Amino acid sequence: MIYRGKERKLIMSDGSEYYGEGFGEDEGSRVCELVFNTSPVGYQEILSDPSYTDQFVIMAYPLIGNYGINYDDYETRYPTTGGFVVRDYNDKPSNFRSKKTLSETMKEMNIFGISGPDTRELVRKVRNEGTGKALITDAGMPVKEGLKLLNESELPRDGVSRVSRKQRENYIFMGAKYHIAAIDFGMKENIIRSFIKRECSITVFPWNASEREIEAMRPDGVFLSNGPGDPTDVKEAIELVRQLRGRYPIFGICLGHQIISLACGAKTYKLKFGHRGGNHPVKNLITGKIEITSQNHSYAVDEISLCNTGLSVTHRNLLDNTVEGVMSEKDRIFCVQYHPESSPGPHDSSYLFNEFIKLMDKR
Repeated sequence: MIYRGKERKLIMSDGSEYYGEGFGEDEGSRVCELVFNTSPVGYQEILSDPSYTDQFVIMAYPLIGNYGINYDDYETRYPTTGGFVVRDYNDKPSNFRSKKTLSETMKEMNIFGISGPDTRELVRKVRNEGTGKALITDAGMPVKEGLKLLNESELPRDGVSRVSRKQRENYIFMGAKYHIAAIDFGMKENIIRSFIKRECSITVFPWNASEREIEAMRPDGVFLSNGPGDPTDVKEAIELVRQLRGRYPIFGICLGHQIISLACGAKTYKLKFGHRGGNHPVKNLITGKIEITSQNHSYAVDEISLCNTGLSVTHRNLLDNTVEGVMSEKDRIFCVQYHPESSPGPHDSSYLFNEFIKLMDKR
């Protein structure tokens, strides 16, 4: 299916230009960080994952839009992804669940799209040179003007506060044995579904919840969600974990993993091009088993800095040896960098939700 939209282009910080047709929001210009995802399916979940806030996502799989958008697979109802860069966009979806086209959805949500650039070349470029700023704009904008706009634009650092809930929300399972306090840094809906499936009630707090608020609830355990951006920007959450450490079982995913590590005294650093895809191999160092995982993150925990933190490495990425999980048996803390709730995606690591329940059992 050949899609003919308004002529647009992508300008990178080195002055290179990639032309294509716009879809979704196709008026005006936007500057975002340019990253790539290698998943062959799941563009709706990627589009609606709050961890992609203020990012243009290059979709490595060439055909996007072919199964449309449905009402059930959103990870958040108000996506904040900056845009999609795809090779071939299909505006005539064929799927019995489809309710809208991807372009219609993106237009409603002010998300930019460009179809046509050589995404293989773009993925290689980001992989070799690292992530950086990019601009999606009208095809007629002079490159000199585009570079000026890129140089003058600062990427936001308040993503967590923008995507987190503004007030607490309760998800009650009648007869639940456990009540979890979850901190929302950009929480995916499938995390909530994963806990409800295991007959847990959840109270979800905004990103800047206080120790007093958590204490007043008297939870059985505390969960820290995924979210966008640099973990060192979320100082309130780091301090909260310091205050709660050792008092409750704590489980973290993705940004939650990084925040736990920082709260315990470790350091984080930005990866050259991040991990984003549905087939990253991770070794569980406790069981010796290999898990195929879904990932989406720009930052990682510095393994050397884990010395004297009380945390030990439990999982390791087999592609680049980065830390993928840590734990403190004494403090009843564990966390992973990847997404055990992935949907769609591998379910090799969904057992981690059961491990959290076992920790609460012991309590």
